[in-house]
Amino acid sequence: MTVNIEQLQSELVSKNPRFILKKALSLYDNIAVSFSGAEDVILIDMALSIRKDIQVFTLDTGRLHPETYRFIEKVRKHYQIDIELLTPNWEVLDGFVKRKGLFSFYEDGHQECCGIRKVEPLKRKLTQLDAWITGQRRDQSAETRQDIPEVQVDNAFSRPDHELVKFNPLLNWKSAQVWDYIEANQVPYNELHNKGYISIGCEPCTRPVLPNQHERAGRWWWEESTQKECGLHVSAIK
Repeated sequence: MTVNIEQLQSELVSKNPRFILKKALSLYDNIAVSFSGAEDVILIDMALSIRKDIQVFTLDTGRLHPETYRFIEKVRKHYQIDIELLTPNWEVLDGFVKRKGLFSFYEDGHQECCGIRKVEPLKRKLTQLDAWITGQRRDQSAETRQDIPEVQVDNAFSRPDHELVKFNPLLNWKSAQVWDYIEANQVPYNELHNKGYISIGCEPCTRPVLPNQHERAGRWWWEESTQKECGLHVSAIK
């Protein structure tokens, strides 16, 4: 099935998340929700009310907080769903760690480590899908996420012979709306949020956010603010 993405974007622009999800799930059978944070559990919660057979995957980098692993299990049990854990290629990771150690990102940036632990496993998964659903929001980053649409061709992960489509249903929500939904619907969330963490990644690269700091200030805090992306949403990086 060929979908006119420009026409679809015109139909979805400024629509609410449930409308976008319903459209995405009706158009694509081979579609999955990418799960890691609070926004993504909202997508799971909404999607299950539309269709029970949704695919859900998450990245297990091997460097997550213990609280995050407990969170993944909490979501699995709460919704009684399978969550596919995507892991790095162990040979590539082993060579990288032997060559550069466990904390090289503090010296030469996070991109190489994220490429091995996150981007490559994600790419492997996305080659098996026709579309995927993310929890990206515009207000998460003024530098990198302001121009993303409700739906787009994911040029970063499409293959020459196969177009991959990416849906961003929570695009226009603010953080307050996310937490209002979580509270109102008793959605599980990562216990690290109770300790000052907002945007949560790997343990060595994430720290709590101070009052009045932007929610992604705790990610890769030793680098420039314009670099607050790991490569999963390549099209968002200017």
